[in-house]
Amino acid sequence: MTMSMKNRRDFLSQLGTGFGSLALAGMLQHDTLADQGGVVKALHYPPKAKRVVQLFMAGAASHIDLWDHKPMLEKHHGEKSDFGEHVETFQDGLGPWMKSPFRFSPYGSSGKMLSEVVSPLGECVDDIAFIHNMVGKTGVHSQATYLQATGFQQPGFPGMGAWISYALGSLRENLPTFVVLPDHRGFASNGPKNWSSAFLPASAQGTAIFPQRENPIEDLRPHADFTSPEADTAGLAMLNRMNRDYQQQRPGDSRLEARIRSYELAASMQLSAPEALDITNEPDYIKKMYGIDRAGATYQQEINTPEEAEYFGRKCLIARRLLERGVRFVQIWSGNDNGFPRRNWDSHEDLKRDHGPLATGMAIGAAALIKDLKQRGLLDDTIILWTTEFGRMPSSQGGLGRDHNPYVFTNWLCGGGIKGGISYGESDEWGYKPLDRDHPTQVYDVHATILKLLGIDHKQLTVRNDGVDRRLTDVHGHVIEELIA
Repeated sequence: MTMSMKNRRDFLSQLGTGFGSLALAGMLQHDTLADQGGVVKALHYPPKAKRVVQLFMAGAASHIDLWDHKPMLEKHHGEKSDFGEHVETFQDGLGPWMKSPFRFSPYGSSGKMLSEVVSPLGECVDDIAFIHNMVGKTGVHSQATYLQATGFQQPGFPGMGAWISYALGSLRENLPTFVVLPDHRGFASNGPKNWSSAFLPASAQGTAIFPQRENPIEDLRPHADFTSPEADTAGLAMLNRMNRDYQQQRPGDSRLEARIRSYELAASMQLSAPEALDITNEPDYIKKMYGIDRAGATYQQEINTPEEAEYFGRKCLIARRLLERGVRFVQIWSGNDNGFPRRNWDSHEDLKRDHGPLATGMAIGAAALIKDLKQRGLLDDTIILWTTEFGRMPSSQGGLGRDHNPYVFTNWLCGGGIKGGISYGESDEWGYKPLDRDHPTQVYDVHATILKLLGIDHKQLTVRNDGVDRRLTDVHGHVIEELIA
């Protein structure tokens, strides 16, 4: 039997934490979506996917050391770099040509060349479509991160997950539509602005969860230092009476109904979120596959593979648990903003030292996620997007590092209607710019393609803000039909 709206409110108000009634006080001046569905009531295309996972490598992962094999760098290693044109670098990154410190080998029936540090993904290359001619607009981390995360270089625009949350709504009512799993050691450039809702309703923004922290979700429960259980119960009872009076006096106020629904989700999360984050009952072979089978392990101060594998793999396993429980968009971050010793992909000083552990840790978790979704029948309607803000230069910096390269880099896609085992677009022989400079791939094209796989025409998903019809793809973007199965 379906619980009536009034009885459901009574139930929520009587929860020990009283989150449902707490939320109604003082929040009615803000509007929000009026229903659990999104604003797109009729999809524009038959959807091939329902949900998305975005893997974001903060700091700029090097395409030519992971996915984009360049024999010319091996042949001319140590020779003076000659680009044949003026090159603008972020720092002083025009040293000699530098081959990858990692060995490349072919994988899968497609024979895709992968670096040894991402070899765990070798088992999955026939499910992956690589885009090797991605271009950005800037070599500045904050702007480039905004561009990949929101489609704009400047702040004030919704993240891709917020657009999808706004468009399609939730698959379940007991967890957020859009969840973000940041690096527990700190945020990447721009922090929460990368997943904000901006001018979209606040309900579309990402909910940050830190699985490795003692308190993974801030403010989920009242803080024991500021209230007693008795005082909390008494205060919530009073708020509940006030909210009931308000509802009875204004039965046609849709803002109240919308806000009640938002905080029903908050109350539901108190019950559902801890269960979703609890991996103790996962089988040992699953934990081993994700690289998190070293309970209680301690790690050295230097960046190392077991630590990175555990940290990234745990987020990937949590992502799988969230996806199968109805979360529509999960964003996983690898790397925090600049700090030393480095725990990000900004390898100016020593690429082998930093990229080795980060890449292998990422590859273990990402491969496990792909295989796990596939064995559960979820990969068919789940898109995985791997990205970073830009690439790195084929010339060396300081002998062991690489400078920023916004002129070409790699993304890859998997699952959810993506044609696997292919490489789309090429970089030039050095991995410096696209081979075909007149026809690069931009972030708008990737976003447009993902939206189409979800059943949405990117040109029709617009919101008027400050007199302009804004959309995720700005005024750009075309669907990359070659990537669609």
